[in-house]
Amino acid sequence: MAKSAPPDSLFLGTGWSFPPSFDGRDGHHQTVSGEQDIIQSLTILFLTRPGERVMHPDYGCALRDLVFEPMNDETVAAIKSTIRRAVVFFEPRIDLLNIDVNETDWINGWLSIQLEYEVRSTNSRHNIVLPFYQSEGTLLADIPSMILE
Repeated sequence: MAKSAPPDSLFLGTGWSFPPSFDGRDGHHQTVSGEQDIIQSLTILFLTRPGERVMHPDYGCALRDLVFEPMNDETVAAIKSTIRRAVVFFEPRIDLLNIDVNETDWINGWLSIQLEYEVRSTNSRHNIVLPFYQSEGTLLADIPSMILE
């Protein structure tokens, strides 16, 4: 059986850890709860292209569709709009307060996207940074992890 979550975070939900992992002693899947579940849910949302989920074809965020666009104000606005749409439709536990796109290293294929959000049920504010980068074909298995601030 999966480990139980702290009682104060149960109302935010509990889900499988991402990427999925299993306890080596008993073989049960690892879970995350509360705010960590929200962070992992956002990671999955941003890394999923719309159409990848058979039963939920609209789920996802079309960030990867913008990879080869020129880095200008129009592309930054499209990134923000794409993220905002995905959060509004697929992550009802938070209110998105701000999206900051840092394109200072875009020439090397690195884009940093910082989200400031508030958890609706607790009114607690959080920041996460999504390192979004264009990688070589040999690194496609690497999953960018979000950085908590």
